[in-house]
Amino acid sequence: MTSATTAAGRPAPRGRIDKRQAILDAAFAVFARRGYAQACVQEIADEAGVAKPTVYNHLGDKENLFRHAMANAADLVMAENLAVVERLRDHGDELRAALEDIGNRLLKTCCGQRASSLRALTYAQLAAFPDLAEVVQGRTSGRLGDALADRFAQLALAGHLRAEDPVRAAEQFLALLTGPMEARSRLGTRKVDAAETREIVRAGVDTFVRAYGIESSPKRVL
Repeated sequence: MTSATTAAGRPAPRGRIDKRQAILDAAFAVFARRGYAQACVQEIADEAGVAKPTVYNHLGDKENLFRHAMANAADLVMAENLAVVERLRDHGDELRAALEDIGNRLLKTCCGQRASSLRALTYAQLAAFPDLAEVVQGRTSGRLGDALADRFAQLALAGHLRAEDPVRAAEQFLALLTGPMEARSRLGTRKVDAAETREIVRAGVDTFVRAYGIESSPKRVL
């Protein structure tokens, strides 16, 4: 018997934080599947494995639940993206290859189920939740741009990039990836395969390196 089970063999009660996270995960899944209007709290409770009153106790009404579920999903997407950007700390002298690697990984996250559902729900509910786009953008692309700008600034100091304005460099790097991907995927309605994704990334990185790259990279970023 482990600490996660009771003497009777049933799962031990989850802590308050675990229950809240389970509710948020279940809520996002149901909202993504049903849409805001058609989703019901009972279905969310069933998916989370908790009683319906527990959902209300943790997160109040349906509107508050939706807002928190969207913010939580945005944070999860951002955590994946930050892990990708962190890979730029260990690129050696192969900057182009490193940028292509993170470009492919970022687009994989961007086109993943959670990020796609997050975008679709945000667009669908803009009229009812006009502040939602700013919240989601601030927790995803806003923080991603900041993280990339920080890495580009370090790379510039180390002599790997010619980036007088790292914030602009980060903004343009992301635009070179996401712009073509949105066009090729027809705003997410068409699946873009791995080969086509790599083509998008190679072209974007090539343009970026031509604009910001330094032919010789004698130093190594710490």
